[in-house]
Amino acid sequence: MQGSSRQPKIAVAGSINMDLVLRCSQFPKPGTTIVAQSYDEISGGKGANQAVSAAKAGAQVSMLGRVGDDAFGGRLAGGLNKHGVDCSHVLATPNCESGLAMIMLDPTGQNSIIFVEGANGQFTPEDAGQMRDVIQSSDAVLLQLEIPLETVLEVIQIATSANVRVILDPAPVPEGLPEELLKVDLICPNEHEAEQITGIAVDSHEQALAAAESLYKKGAKHVAITLGSRGTFLFDHNGGRLIPAFETKVVDTTAAGDAFAGALAVYWTQHDDLDEAVRFGNAAGAIAASRMGAQPSMGTRSEIEGLWKSIK
Repeated sequence: MQGSSRQPKIAVAGSINMDLVLRCSQFPKPGTTIVAQSYDEISGGKGANQAVSAAKAGAQVSMLGRVGDDAFGGRLAGGLNKHGVDCSHVLATPNCESGLAMIMLDPTGQNSIIFVEGANGQFTPEDAGQMRDVIQSSDAVLLQLEIPLETVLEVIQIATSANVRVILDPAPVPEGLPEELLKVDLICPNEHEAEQITGIAVDSHEQALAAAESLYKKGAKHVAITLGSRGTFLFDHNGGRLIPAFETKVVDTTAAGDAFAGALAVYWTQHDDLDEAVRFGNAAGAIAASRMGAQPSMGTRSEIEGLWKSIK
């Protein structure tokens, strides 16, 4: 699809959460109580965030997942619809709460997150099998690890059997991560996740290269390790290279990685140029980090292109 400007079809199988965001002067230490400055309820979940990012970056997006039958469930699906995400494959789960994330933000924009899986944990391989048609008719599938691993593996198998490109954001990294999960077209961990998977700290160019090579040897066709303000380290059969970040005033890093993944998927499926797709994703991540919240922070196609083209 090199050079194509058509609207790509992207399926996102993953988590759908309500984010409860607390802004505080510092993170609490064990046994202490602190007073937060403010509090918000914002639609989130890594899967839903990436779906919104891809939709705003120009894709036709289908969300695959589950919400609960609580008050949050309808609001979460409705919020996705407002961003142009097709929710016909988002299932309501009886007698179950929706996914929930408690996010603490400090004044520098750094976050600490506690996640309750809720209905996300009820998204089964059988559910994924019933969504086979939408997966196999997509140009790419985006996955994360806030749903059961066996469901992620099933989606990978369904997509791979139809030669659909698979992009995995391996977060959060579980204990005993099955190496079959790493055999995807692109894996895009952040530096901490890369260290968890490979055992290699990513504090220098040489360490980033070693960690990326390790992931490549484990089966990933392409590796993109996001390094925050340092940029993204990309590795494939052409070797390793650093794609620089875009400068931004950091306000909230909560969904910057999700913005990166969603926008990258759109550009890569349209143009088949991964280096430029990573730059495009870096621009989307910078925009998201400069704004509050998860889904509300995602940039539009024109905003991303404006920043991306400003340094070419």
